[in-house]
Amino acid sequence: MVARRQGRRQDGRGPELAACTHTEKKSEVAPVSVVLLLNGPNLGILGRREPEIYGTDTLADIEAAVADEVSVQGWEVLSVQHDSEGDLVGAIHRHSGSTVGAIVNPGALMIAGWSLRDALASYAPPWVEVHLSNVWAREQFRHESVIAPLASGVVVGLGAFGYRLAARALVHLSGTGRAGPGGSPGT
Repeated sequence: MVARRQGRRQDGRGPELAACTHTEKKSEVAPVSVVLLLNGPNLGILGRREPEIYGTDTLADIEAAVADEVSVQGWEVLSVQHDSEGDLVGAIHRHSGSTVGAIVNPGALMIAGWSLRDALASYAPPWVEVHLSNVWAREQFRHESVIAPLASGVVVGLGAFGYRLAARALVHLSGTGRAGPGGSPGT
């Protein structure tokens, strides 16, 4: 790059233009990889909502656990929680081109969240569906998921720890796994 520096000529009559040459170093900082952590209806009140079923961990606790799991990759977490299906769909569309994967707890939208399903069908990176409780050990109406057939994997019934497992699965599925605490990628 060539920049021009302006000063006074030595005879005092007008500006002097002196060429200054220098090279600009482009930043070698790699773009940050981001995991979308998407939580559906009623998950914003975790820790207070039916702790005998969903546990006492809050959504903030879960967000911190996921961030801890993916930090070994240099990844960050973008956490989105909405009680409205339309807002979840919008979040998927807004972030589909800028994330390396997603962890999705659709909550009860797993049963009939067709718009959410369609949005996830167009989400190219790997994503893992997570449920805190074992949905198949609960009421019959919870035994079907319109979301699960599209997921790269499903984790159910392991409480908040299931989110950590989903994060490890994303590392594995991304193919970029660096050695984790256990010595192998994503462990």
